[in-house]
Amino acid sequence: MWYPFVTGASLVTNDDCHKEAHGCAQATPRCLLVRDVLDRVGDKWSIPLIRMLSPGPKRFSELKRGIDGISQRMLTLTLRGLERDGLVTRTVYPTVPPRVEYELTKLGRTLREPIAALGKWAERHLADIEEARQKFDESATKPVSAR
Repeated sequence: MWYPFVTGASLVTNDDCHKEAHGCAQATPRCLLVRDVLDRVGDKWSIPLIRMLSPGPKRFSELKRGIDGISQRMLTLTLRGLERDGLVTRTVYPTVPPRVEYELTKLGRTLREPIAALGKWAERHLADIEEARQKFDESATKPVSAR
């Protein structure tokens, strides 16, 4: 199967990312880096955070209130990871108490369009996915001999 990943000026495919060696798929160093980036932006909390930060800077408490179910620890860890990857900046203002704001960087803002496209794709295919899930769940509850 072929899944393209655009990285800089080049296109990386699954074929580029895996070599067969002694029956095991070996990932190339470049593919491992691509996978690491995709793991960051595709984790459970990064997309909601990027969407919340899209209009502009937000304080930690605003982000915590705006993302249902995220713990303070997970919010902190996710923001640190996004900051480490250059997608979010953290600004501390010298007030008492200190005010801290998070904002998408120029690089982080480039994720808005692909994330919106992924959301639109999911919305367009909700019925298809629900139908597939129902078929799968129905077949999973049948005895093996009845399948």
